Amino acid sequence: MDKDSALTPSLSQAEVLHVQTIIDMGIDTHQEPVVYMRSDCHICRSEGFTANSRVTLSYVDNSVIATLNVVDESILAEGTVGLSKIAIARLCANNGDVIQIGHAPVVTSLSSVRKKVFGHKLNRDELVEIIEDISAHRYTDIEIASFLSVCAGKRLDVDEIIGLTQAMVACGKRLGWPDQAMILDKHCIGGLPGNRTTPLVVSIVSAAGLVIPKTSSRAITSPAGTADTMESLTTVNLDIVDIQRVVAETNACLAWGGAVNLSPADDLLIRIEKALDLDGEGQLIASVLSKKIAAGSTHAVIDIPVGPTAKVRNKHDAERLASLFTQVGADCGIYIRCVITDGSQPVGRGIGPVEEARDVLSVLQGGSIQQNGKNELQDLRERSLCLSAHLFSLASGESFENCLIKAKSILDEGKAWQQFKRIVNAQGGLKILSSAKYQHIEYAQTEGNLIAIDNRQLARLAKLAGAPSTLTAGLRLHVRVGDKVSNDVALFTLMSESTGERDYALDFYHQQSSMFTIEPLCGESNDE
Repeated sequence: MDKDSALTPSLSQAEVLHVQTIIDMGIDTHQEPVVYMRSDCHICRSEGFTANSRVTLSYVDNSVIATLNVVDESILAEGTVGLSKIAIARLCANNGDVIQIGHAPVVTSLSSVRKKVFGHKLNRDELVEIIEDISAHRYTDIEIASFLSVCAGKRLDVDEIIGLTQAMVACGKRLGWPDQAMILDKHCIGGLPGNRTTPLVVSIVSAAGLVIPKTSSRAITSPAGTADTMESLTTVNLDIVDIQRVVAETNACLAWGGAVNLSPADDLLIRIEKALDLDGEGQLIASVLSKKIAAGSTHAVIDIPVGPTAKVRNKHDAERLASLFTQVGADCGIYIRCVITDGSQPVGRGIGPVEEARDVLSVLQGGSIQQNGKNELQDLRERSLCLSAHLFSLASGESFENCLIKAKSILDEGKAWQQFKRIVNAQGGLKILSSAKYQHIEYAQTEGNLIAIDNRQLARLAKLAGAPSTLTAGLRLHVRVGDKVSNDVALFTLMSESTGERDYALDFYHQQSSMFTIEPLCGESNDE
């Protein structure tokens, strides 16, 4: 059977005119499929297709909706169309295969997005339709950005957040744990560089025999997500069968959730949120809880850091967010306990996947980074113990104080470290951490007391150095709020894999006036 007949055995004469041969353009358009067609293409003329039109591409049993880019006749031979990498991948086609081209279906759920633009409330059916269309790749990136924008801030009420959460769960796969009555989980809403407590909490809690299959996302607006950090230590791209195997062996896992399609719409939304540097309240709650529910979790602790440059700026907003998490969780069948924590400065010393992994290993192994006679990882240790104790308490009903003693014992006796090694060995083994090619130390330019560190600017500095896409990129802090500094005191070491990223990041640092706020001993303040 030739390719034309494999495509469809009963093409009409009109349909034959809509068949073209694929040329692999070798262009990475990320997750948005693009088709390239000649400006004189008969399909464009007959169907009225113009640049940015949405068209359906079909090959055998697969189809995708793609955005049309029009190119000069010299770019493509007559009778051919170019496809971007993601378009070819979703069609499961190859260079030289024959595809059919037609009009894209009308996306009726966009009317609901426009309804929200004008301030009207969305019902659950409308939210389900929107999420189903996004999951099926019927929305362009611009349309997804529009949906995220009109839902940002506090524009979703609790009913809409519940509806959005349930819609996101419904559109993906769900993990089941039939032999377990209780499945634990934890999550931090982010906004605090270096706050890599998850590997520690998972190790402590699962070492006690409780089940905590942790599926984490990659970074959205931060220099590292748990999945990024764990990828520097072991394999995180596990399928559902592997996750179930690892959990059966160890009571836990530390995997990337995007690899198992638990909430596919959320992964598509996160990609656009990352580009917009946007993380709205309603979308945040729906994103977190949909993945917890899809992972089969029954009980979860949510860490909400609060600080002047954290994601949540004040206690009032934190309490509102905690209340929403609890309400939405209850309606969706998951017990939630929110813990409001100090978000005034970074946690630990490393920022970026590899540097945060170093801190995790140090705390697990009972070591520390000593400076001026102090354990510089005490904050990471204490925060992890606190969250572990809250999980123990949520699971058992015991007092937080008794559960904290239990968590400390597991960590101090090395049980958590042994458990962590069991988990990573089950996932493929422990990797050796590498170091960045370029390391630049930045010193204080004045003497005084360090009274503030800007979390957001510091996170951006690490991202400009290449984190998290480059695992070794980021920075290592050498000071904490409250330290006395002088001209010979190192503030941080910048890590990068190229001189371009290093210089770009340093240019940004030198343009900032308040990344490190130092109060001179005379009482006048300076910023660095």
